[in-house]
Amino acid sequence: MFTAFLIKYAEIGIKGKNRYLFEDALVKQIKYALKKCEGEFAVRKTDGRIYVDAVSDFDYEETVAGLQKVFGISGICPMVYVEDEGFEKLGSVVVDYIDRVYPDKNKSFKVSARRARKNYPLNSMEINVELGGIILDAYPEMHVDVHQPDILLSIEVRDKIYIYSETIPGPGGMPVGTGGKAMLLLSGGIDSPVAGWMIARRGVKIDAVYFHAPPYTSERAKQKVVDLAGKIAAYTGPVYLHVINFTDIQLYIYDKCPHDELTIIMRRYMMRIAEHIAKQTECLGLITGESIGQVASQTMHSLMATDDVCELPVYRPVIGFDKMDIVAVSEKIDTYETSIQPYEDCCTIFVARHPVTKPNVNIIRKHEHNLDEKIDELVKAALDTDEVIIVK
Repeated sequence: MFTAFLIKYAEIGIKGKNRYLFEDALVKQIKYALKKCEGEFAVRKTDGRIYVDAVSDFDYEETVAGLQKVFGISGICPMVYVEDEGFEKLGSVVVDYIDRVYPDKNKSFKVSARRARKNYPLNSMEINVELGGIILDAYPEMHVDVHQPDILLSIEVRDKIYIYSETIPGPGGMPVGTGGKAMLLLSGGIDSPVAGWMIARRGVKIDAVYFHAPPYTSERAKQKVVDLAGKIAAYTGPVYLHVINFTDIQLYIYDKCPHDELTIIMRRYMMRIAEHIAKQTECLGLITGESIGQVASQTMHSLMATDDVCELPVYRPVIGFDKMDIVAVSEKIDTYETSIQPYEDCCTIFVARHPVTKPNVNIIRKHEHNLDEKIDELVKAALDTDEVIIVK
């Protein structure tokens, strides 16, 4: 029965004179999301409102699910609208709306009218009173509650008269593309997809880099990461996934460096390579899924040693989360079941039995000199393997 949706936003509304930029970005993202849905839609922005009008038959559930993946939307209100053909017509549409949306009439209600078009013959309070009376006449078992109603029936008098009573939660945040671009270090684990999703939710466009280590990691492990990038892309639009062959660098570090420092030194070279790609692709920072103390390479000392090689800022949105916090988000965004598939990534293959938890940056730098003979050549060779997969 619904013919349109009112799109609500939150933070965008306080952007002052720049608000139109965020609204335009949100409209663009809504149009992109709806391209994947059955049906044709017109998205329009008017008078501080964004509307999605169905111009053909459409799949309601699919459309709502698509809109729920658009960052910047705080609420989705399914609507019906009526042309201004007199109050009697409006009353009949409202009665039909209540009948179809609420089969159980044993509910309280409140009418909340907003008269944006001031030449309408009734003011907001008069609309509330008249429509409330019509509803009570049609459904005597219903009753008015102006404080905590079961049904809050909203009536907006604009170019047409819009009727809605439900607000479906959206993902919130800011429209993708309004916050620059960053490079996500994406593994096959639980944490990094969550980190990427959280930063994207703040309006940041996401590219990603994955370090592949054949034959120690399988093609299925690589596909798992592509699948995770696809889960993120459902919210962000296309993700450019850079796949780097890291095997030779890992083996060289394993051969030349103390084994308790393997993870830290490997991580430092991953950050160097990711930053090189990030700068080439005009990213403004790196994103990782590190959480303090979760593993040996994520202690405060280890994170400082990792950051030592970076010029770009490193964003760690789950830094203060415990594992269950991260799992909860991963389940919400549908990455968890993919992340727990039993395909190892390259980090877990070369983990030392007793990794250092409080690395000294100066000692790490000293031991990296063991790599001087070949490491620059290997890094260049790894960058030459860069396979860019556009994940939609």
